[in-house]
Amino acid sequence: MKNFSWRVIIVFTVIIAAIVYILPTINQGWWPHKKINLGLDLQGGMHLVLEVDTDKSVESTIERMTYEVRSLLKKENIRYIGIDRIKDSKISLKIRGNNNILSFNKLLDTELKDLRVLSKSTDDEILTMILNLPDNETRHIKKLATEQALETIRNRIDQFGVNEPDIRRQGEKRILIQLPGIKDTQRAKELIGKTALLEFKLLDETHDLNAALKGNIPAGSELLYQDNEDTATERAIRTPYLVKKRTLLTGEYLTDARVQIDSQFNESYISINFDKKGARIFERITEENVKKRLAIVLDNKVYSAPVIQEKITGGEARITGSFTTEEAHDLAIVLRAGALPAPVKIIEERTVGPSLGADSIRKGLISMYVGGMLVVLFMVVYYKVSGLIANIALILNIVLIAGGLAAFQATLTLPGIAGIILTIGMAVDANVLIFERIREEMSLGKTQRAAVNAGYSRATLTILDANVTTLIAALVLFQFGTGPIKGFAVTLSLGVLASLFTALILTRLVFDYLLINRKIKSLSI
Repeated sequence: MKNFSWRVIIVFTVIIAAIVYILPTINQGWWPHKKINLGLDLQGGMHLVLEVDTDKSVESTIERMTYEVRSLLKKENIRYIGIDRIKDSKISLKIRGNNNILSFNKLLDTELKDLRVLSKSTDDEILTMILNLPDNETRHIKKLATEQALETIRNRIDQFGVNEPDIRRQGEKRILIQLPGIKDTQRAKELIGKTALLEFKLLDETHDLNAALKGNIPAGSELLYQDNEDTATERAIRTPYLVKKRTLLTGEYLTDARVQIDSQFNESYISINFDKKGARIFERITEENVKKRLAIVLDNKVYSAPVIQEKITGGEARITGSFTTEEAHDLAIVLRAGALPAPVKIIEERTVGPSLGADSIRKGLISMYVGGMLVVLFMVVYYKVSGLIANIALILNIVLIAGGLAAFQATLTLPGIAGIILTIGMAVDANVLIFERIREEMSLGKTQRAAVNAGYSRATLTILDANVTTLIAALVLFQFGTGPIKGFAVTLSLGVLASLFTALILTRLVFDYLLINRKIKSLSI
């Protein structure tokens, strides 16, 4: 009897918990929990496949190493004729003089061991050398670029506020993204694809801007533009700037970026904060370049170019520009999430409308109702009152699956509905095994209570064996499957656990209540 009371407590606790978690799905205001998430195929949304330009990541690495080699040569007082990046991923180097050549060869064996010598020739005391990265290092950089892009995009989408996004790597350099329920698809694409490389560069104020606009751009400088809009005429204004190529500070030292409102002009701006190292670099830059203009550049676009009035301490700065609050918010998100290590391009895009999702839900529910009713009718006709008990367990089985989806914040997809329909059959299958065992025991002349005890004890092992193997298969599907297969695996796993609970504990509790408490004389089975 004590065991009976404990089972009653467990059953009612599980059922009440499931109902509590389902309530927000019926009415969001009834309970503080979140409702069941619907997948892309049910509520509509966006499906994207991105390709990471990993070659650009290698080029960026070679560009950085070119600057490092140049700085190292200057530090070691090794005179050189020229050092440039050629053919995207190679470094061309020319050194004059035997002493300089000998010094560089030593440097190559000590400080520049990561570089591979492709070709080497000496003519009239001039060493010409082509360097690049080894193949294994190139592969590692490309792999790292894809992984970093995946994490950066995931951080951006998380901050954007999409429920249950599906983001995963696909192949060597592709990323699959599914955003259920997204409405502003264009804004989402811009947020995901923005490289967000933040750089601080000095303006080149010693050369003529007009000459640069005519094509005479001095070495070590570049032309960048700032895009604004005239509020009076609503016309786009493009302001050119001659900017030094050398980057003094990047966004890698950024710790925070938040949207603020300028109280004087009532305009949105972005307040940024650097870590300790970034703050020291920013302080040194502003101290050394007082009265000079510092351009704040994002993805090769100038946002502002203020004059440095004095040394700035504390590691704080602001990005101003003629953008709306929404644009400032999205820009703050990509700055906080970090820059993409390489550009990404959309190679596949699909938008699923909510009407298609509603139609999928309707058809899925109809198939579930039809399948469920046929099973219910069969159980009542064939097993009579015992079949009715199995049907009650079946309904509670669906309630438990729905409660599990809400509790674990899993996503319900169309294949997930198929998994629920499959578990309807599996749930009654366990009861059929038990009922047939009870019938066999009763035909041998045992009492009803003894027959029920024997039926459950004999069928339990068979039921556990069948369901546990199914559960293992479902877990494997969940671990290694893609989105639709994962959705099926989730509901199948929950369905297996729920059917074990209802078949072995719930129905047994009902039979014990009827036989012990109600003392029925004839078991309808």
